[in-house]
Amino acid sequence: MAFFLWFKENRSAVTAAGVFMAVLILALAAAPGNGNIITGPAVNLRTGKIAANNGDTPDIDSFQTIADAQVSRGSSISRDDLILMARVIEGEAADEPYIGKVAVGAVIMNRTRSKDFPHTIRGVIYQPDAFEAVTNGEYLRPVTQESLAAARDAASGYDPTGGALYYWNPAKAQSTWVWSRPVITQIGNHVFAR
Repeated sequence: MAFFLWFKENRSAVTAAGVFMAVLILALAAAPGNGNIITGPAVNLRTGKIAANNGDTPDIDSFQTIADAQVSRGSSISRDDLILMARVIEGEAADEPYIGKVAVGAVIMNRTRSKDFPHTIRGVIYQPDAFEAVTNGEYLRPVTQESLAAARDAASGYDPTGGALYYWNPAKAQSTWVWSRPVITQIGNHVFAR
């Protein structure tokens, strides 16, 4: 009974608290992402440049979640395929410059358009022994913002390789077949070829 008497006397305070709670619930429900934080440096997803505070350390406030990642309007790639491609980029080119990461993503996209490869991103990535990072599990490491941005750029059509279907690290390549491919360019530690 005491609660009802208190409620009758404090109705405006209870109403205000109720409105506040409703606004808070709506704000949290509408907040982007699902809390899956990507590790690694924060990257401006439009320019690919690492965002830093005081010029040297990543600004934790500029991290996005994978779920927040927006696929380019000009691309028909799904969010899952974008994330999968970013994982392969991270596994294959983690230590490469940004353009080298985009180049690895461009090879994946180029293969989807080639008659010699599967026509889906998943098909290309999971083709047996197509990517060392998939074979050895390196593609399962945490995805950085930079790899996600590189995947987005490659999916949007940016191709610094000039149409390459293959790439390899010349310091590690042991296959004579790979060297028979016509080389287009070298970006970072990778050679790109048709």
